[in-house]
Amino acid sequence: MGKDELDKIDALKRAWEEATLRKALERTPERQAEFATTAGIPLERVYTPLDLAAQEYKRDLGFPGEYPFTRGVHPTMYRGRLWTMRQYAGFGSAEETNRRFRYLLQQGQTGLSVAFDLPTQMGYDSDHPMVAGEVGKVGVAIDSLADMEGLLQGLPLDRVSTSMTINATASILLCMYIAVAEQEGVPRKQLAGTIQNDILKEYIARGTYIFPPAPSMRLITDTFAFCAAEMPRWNSISVSGYHIREAGSTAVQEVAFTLGDGIAYVEAAVRAGLSVDGFAPQLAFFFNAHNNLLEEVAKFRAARRLWARIMRERFGATDPRSWMLRFHAQTAGSALTAQQPENNVVRVAVQALAAILGGCQSLHTNSRDEALGLPTEEAVRIALRTQQILAHESGVVDVVDPLGGSFCVETLTDRIEAEARAYLKKIDQMGGMLSAIELGFVQKEIQEAAYQAQRALETKRQVVVGVNEFVGEEAARVPVFVVDERVAAEQCRRLQAVRARRDSHRVQAALKRLGEAAAGPGNLLPTILEAVRASATIGEICDTLRAVFGVHEERVVL
Repeated sequence: MGKDELDKIDALKRAWEEATLRKALERTPERQAEFATTAGIPLERVYTPLDLAAQEYKRDLGFPGEYPFTRGVHPTMYRGRLWTMRQYAGFGSAEETNRRFRYLLQQGQTGLSVAFDLPTQMGYDSDHPMVAGEVGKVGVAIDSLADMEGLLQGLPLDRVSTSMTINATASILLCMYIAVAEQEGVPRKQLAGTIQNDILKEYIARGTYIFPPAPSMRLITDTFAFCAAEMPRWNSISVSGYHIREAGSTAVQEVAFTLGDGIAYVEAAVRAGLSVDGFAPQLAFFFNAHNNLLEEVAKFRAARRLWARIMRERFGATDPRSWMLRFHAQTAGSALTAQQPENNVVRVAVQALAAILGGCQSLHTNSRDEALGLPTEEAVRIALRTQQILAHESGVVDVVDPLGGSFCVETLTDRIEAEARAYLKKIDQMGGMLSAIELGFVQKEIQEAAYQAQRALETKRQVVVGVNEFVGEEAARVPVFVVDERVAAEQCRRLQAVRARRDSHRVQAALKRLGEAAAGPGNLLPTILEAVRASATIGEICDTLRAVFGVHEERVVL
């Protein structure tokens, strides 16, 4: 838009403010003096082309499926194919979780997403003294290849993609998945899915790490190399902002710290000798879908554009697939309330709509009862139906990037990208993301944001329906899912049976080779796969690696 036209709009806006707006404010003052997003970005009363005067369409927006991918990674987006509806599930035993997966597929879910229990995430067997009371509680217990066989029994691995939320032990679980698939006659090149495999955010926000940063990064880059060579349809990492946001970050921090982690992984892979365009097309991302709909839509668009620019300008990637930020979204668990849990259905619908309007490639919708416990079948069905209603009844899937061109959304997109860039510049000045984490910078920023969010809740600057306003006296009356306490004992019995029937000499030989490989420079995935096939347990494999790599000790940040 030319300067003359912008000057005309500016004059019209001033006239509107003096006449129409002033009289309206005299009659009815606005609800508060200032309005802002949850990230503290001030919100104007109304946006016009004046706010986008510096924007250039080709440079900043472009068309869907083309650089800088602001408007989506595919030219037709949901007109061609809907996002993958991937409900996160896992509890108790492998067989119980398998039954839940079958139920979800029957209800129309189009992808699997596996939650693992804490012992599995931390690399301990279910009978280890440290894990008493945790077996099967927040996910499924997987000790050996036999458990993975039970988890995946009868599932169409050649037709369904599987996401596994696993980090420190990601390479081991991936090898177990490969081994089961090949037993079923599905070659690894045909497998589609994602492992989270994002250890940096564990140091930042979640805590399920095992090894120090250097060997952890080696396991990740080894996985990049293995997947690039052997598994072309598999995402070798899902760089996760979800847990950063759940820990209390703002939307801007979620973008900045997630992409900061992504930069660190790309740098590590390049140092390991990998070609950027050889592994970057298999990088994926995982973001939170929170309550502020316009900010969230802008967040996804800003992240996509910023990553495209980082990959092309900073790393010199030339393959357009390397520039694409493809992402899974999950609705915000931290936004769910135990009070009036039926309200969570509405929250999840708004959050899911934000993810869809923002152009996600797959989506998990939380269940209404997850602030109280693991979701029941009824609750998870409602959560899945929420996605299906948005897909087939709302009409938002019929237009690519339907909020593109909104003066407000475009302004927020620009602002979020600019503020995220400022964070990344600070991180670079500190020596990179790993240094920023070790210095406690990232953790402190998130802690401060979480504190401010809590203060907003306590002072009612942020209203949460049913919590600090519109509070009812009635107690929540929803059925709560409880994991059978007998699961742990049965899991330990099954583990002992695996140990009794396997070839112990083969196991020890495989573990010895793994230890030698860990002490050397080679890729660890082939030796991990060998140990898995020998029925070595996750605890035995991790103990072998602990003996070589050591364990990470958390640095307390106050």
